[in-house]
Amino acid sequence: MTKDSNPEFKRRISLLESHVGFKLETILKHALKARDSYTLEHSERVVFLAEQIGHQMGLNEHQMDILSLAAGFHDIGKIGIADQILLKPGKLSGDEYNNIKQHPIIGANMLRSLGNPVLEEVALCVLHHHEQWDGKGYPDGLQGEEIPTISRIIAVVDAYDAMTTTRSYRSEIEIQQALEIIRQESGKQFCPEAVQAILELRSKSHLNSQTCS
Repeated sequence: MTKDSNPEFKRRISLLESHVGFKLETILKHALKARDSYTLEHSERVVFLAEQIGHQMGLNEHQMDILSLAAGFHDIGKIGIADQILLKPGKLSGDEYNNIKQHPIIGANMLRSLGNPVLEEVALCVLHHHEQWDGKGYPDGLQGEEIPTISRIIAVVDAYDAMTTTRSYRSEIEIQQALEIIRQESGKQFCPEAVQAILELRSKSHLNSQTCS
């Protein structure tokens, strides 16, 4: 992709928004906030850090655009998860966890339903953001380079932010401890290149812990 693709990307989004009659990103953010304010705040932090990692990994301009959208929308499918599961203060049962695992599919289908080529790309990345490098993730058990690069980045950032923020059912952990867990999962749960990027950002003090934790 050349730099000329960026205006085309913006044109497509503008046409999409004109067609549906509202600002797509704004309405989806309001929908998330109405269901669960944590999910919206989490998504915004994921965008911030995912963009840093994308630059660190040398993504081109088009990939960065898709990354920004996919990171922002990665949990949009949680709109379709029942409150008693999504907002449960304790540990999920097996059935409840299987229900939560549907959110990438729900989110991808929501984005695809708008019939826009850009959002088709975004949907694919949203669909696979819980795949794991070793093939033990979901929904399709993809492994290694079968997983879209953007999904691999979101997977690392999603886990980092989840570990370093307090939820109703557990306390946050220290940033260094979270990064050590991510390092240990390199080549297992996480893409080694994405892990290396987040560790390099931290070593350069470019990982903004105040904003992203």
